[in-house]
Amino acid sequence: MEMGETMKAVVVRAPMQFDVEEVAMPETPAGGFLLDVKACGLCGSDLRTLRSGHRKVTFPWVIGHEICGVVAETGAGYDGPWQEGELLSMGPVVYCGHCDFCLEGRYELCENYREIAQAWPGGLAEYMAVPPEAVRLGVIEKVPAGVDPGSAAIAEPISSCLNAQERGQVGMGDSVLIIGSGPIGCIHASLARIHGADKVFIADISADRLGFAEAFEPDALIDVSKTDIVDEVRRLTNGKGADVIVTATPAPIAVVQAVQMARKGGRILVFGGLPKDNSTPPVDMNLVHYNALYVIGTTTFAPRHYRLAVKLVASNRIPVDKLITHRFPLAEFKQGAQMALEGKVLKAVFET
Repeated sequence: MEMGETMKAVVVRAPMQFDVEEVAMPETPAGGFLLDVKACGLCGSDLRTLRSGHRKVTFPWVIGHEICGVVAETGAGYDGPWQEGELLSMGPVVYCGHCDFCLEGRYELCENYREIAQAWPGGLAEYMAVPPEAVRLGVIEKVPAGVDPGSAAIAEPISSCLNAQERGQVGMGDSVLIIGSGPIGCIHASLARIHGADKVFIADISADRLGFAEAFEPDALIDVSKTDIVDEVRRLTNGKGADVIVTATPAPIAVVQAVQMARKGGRILVFGGLPKDNSTPPVDMNLVHYNALYVIGTTTFAPRHYRLAVKLVASNRIPVDKLITHRFPLAEFKQGAQMALEGKVLKAVFET
């Protein structure tokens, strides 16, 4: 690319101060490549950054970490496997490669990982520089033929859900309760079905959110604003409780209730992070003890999860058309983000 060229990108200047601006085109990094971004998803953590900032982001900054694009140009000394013109789905995580967990192949537990859109500018832009670190130790998959960029962009949240359900051994015959009916909750519902769950229940305090989740055909939708969730889950499971409970919400009460309504020997997947000033909910540890419960925390993903996520999108086993409720051109980011902040979309993708 020529020096001095510009492009359009979403720039966040302060909490709730963001818009599409004309910025300098990134240079193609040595050992890396320049990505012509075709689509970038907007996720819950992006919304939190828009609302109140992020501890790893210094404004002004270009955000966006659910990315799909075409290799536009490779840098000097580049020796990666992807060629100019190829369509790639990119996860944001770049592993360190040298901590104990990386050396053991347990990349999801990497102690020093960095992320695109935090350590490097993100993908809500027309072009993005992919650094050599991401070429060597990032998560990049070639997009199968016939998969549109918007769908391929959202493999990242699917990957994190795959990691959680793998750790929780979700399987044949399980009853699975998902607390939270946002995009993560809906992905978990789809994966539970794929894994052979017998019953899938989705709970939320928002009737609007539950309306989006209805498209994923759960066995029951539980409106927590009108129903005692613990009593209702007991009723739905013949008094036994759910085999697996996923807390796909930042609400601390969800973990408390999960312990109260898990079946003996049940698995609780603590998926949603809690507010840092309210992260010690009063969990009844006697219930954990006497009911032999597993309380399992999960975060991020390994390359194998991302590879499988792309395959699930390509085969439509994850119903992306139901998950992505809104697609916007990048130029309309401000309007689209405002709708997402107001809870009027399930999943929004911005396309260039």
